[in-house]
Amino acid sequence: MRRMATRLAGACLIGMASMAAGGFAEAGSGLPPLPAMGPSLRKTVAFQTGEQPGTIIIRKNEKALYLVTSKGQALRYQISVGRDGFGWTGTVKVAAKTEWPEWRPPKEMRARRPELPAMVPAGPYNPLGARALYLARDGRDTLYRIHGTNDPKGVGFDGTSGCFRLTNTDVIDLFKRVAVGAKVVVE
Repeated sequence: MRRMATRLAGACLIGMASMAAGGFAEAGSGLPPLPAMGPSLRKTVAFQTGEQPGTIIIRKNEKALYLVTSKGQALRYQISVGRDGFGWTGTVKVAAKTEWPEWRPPKEMRARRPELPAMVPAGPYNPLGARALYLARDGRDTLYRIHGTNDPKGVGFDGTSGCFRLTNTDVIDLFKRVAVGAKVVVE
C-alpha cells in the first residue's frame, strides 16, 4: 500500500491531488482507507478585540485562527499558515463556503508543479479536506482558502502557499459557525 503524504504548494495543498487524479494502486477497492478527520484543536479563550462577533482574526505568528464569539471571548483553532514567500496580511471576507470542495490548482502552482492535475474532484481524498471557506477582497477571489486537510499532522506549521489549514474536525466546526460575508482579518 502506498503511503499518502501531503505536500504543499501554490495556493493550497498538493497532497493527495496527484494520487486522486492518477488513482491508487492498492489491492481491492483501489482506494486507500478514508483519511482521518483529525482531532479538534479548538479551545474557548479570553480574547480582547474591537471586532464584532462572527469575525475571524488570523494571527500568523501564533498559527492561530480566532473566531470572535462575544465581547472578550473567542474560539481559538490551531492552523497552518503560509511558508516563507507565501504569507500575506490584510482584511478580506468569506465569499463562499463549500462542503467537500473540488480543487483546481491555480496556473502558477501548476507551472511550479506540472505533475498536478487540472482538477481534483470533490470528496474525502481532495487536498482541501472536508470544508473550504473562499476568501475575497473587494468582491474578487483571492485564491486563498481556509480549509481542512487529509493530513491532521500537517496542522500547526508554516507550510502552506497562503491558505489557512485546520484539521477536518475543526474546519467542519468553523464552517457551521461562520456566515458568508464574515470579515477575516489576517495579521
